Amino acid sequence: MRRSILAVALSAALSTALSTALATTPVAWAANDTAPAAAKDGAAPGSEAKAQPSASDLLFEQPQMKNTAPGSTLTYDYLRRSGIENGPYGPPLNDAIKLTVEPGANADSRNIRVQMFSGSNRIPAGPFTDMPGNPVLTLFLENHLKGLASLLEANPRYIKNAIRKALRDKATVTPTEISFKGKTVEGWRVEVKPFEGDQQSSRMRGFDTITYTFVTSPAVPGEIVSIQAHAAKPDGGELLQESLDYDQKDS
Repeated sequence: MRRSILAVALSAALSTALSTALATTPVAWAANDTAPAAAKDGAAPGSEAKAQPSASDLLFEQPQMKNTAPGSTLTYDYLRRSGIENGPYGPPLNDAIKLTVEPGANADSRNIRVQMFSGSNRIPAGPFTDMPGNPVLTLFLENHLKGLASLLEANPRYIKNAIRKALRDKATVTPTEISFKGKTVEGWRVEVKPFEGDQQSSRMRGFDTITYTFVTSPAVPGEIVSIQAHAAKPDGGELLQESLDYDQKDS
């Protein structure tokens, strides 16, 4: 049986979700708990015969690190800014997450050391042993969850479960193309609006509009190309822009 990436994925324990550190205890961010989500019909990039993958499979079940050479470093540029005047997010944050990659116990896994942000922004995270998946995904999601739950004074479990359920039931997965090292490569785009129509939307201060977009490609080391969480005001102003982008200079 394929070892689930979630068995070794990063998460913050829900009881300490508002603390400054991101813990490394396993928590399921996958869209499904007991069985793989059914793949949607459609053609994968470059293949008419291959079924379109589910969001859960793309993000949480693939051995994303197998194409990353031991001894390399993956750098992800991080941005967070908010248009909420005097809001809890404070001034814009531009920083980086760096993963130092070493061999794992088998060909598809890696041992990974993490530098999550720098200076006074630094957040403890990792290290990870024998990781088949890319921990930057759960690093981003857990940090985002911590900030959003604090802002909304909401139960982190409710927010997390809403995102998980939406990835299972509402996410759209479409083929896309990415510019990588001067070439166009094939990948996937996952988009979901977890809180659209949510029964608690009236208490979400406009964040029921938040859209999550994930871009992946097997041609890119670590497979995670970008992650974005975006929420807008009714007048088009920005509530939150939080994004992570793979820095190709390290390739």
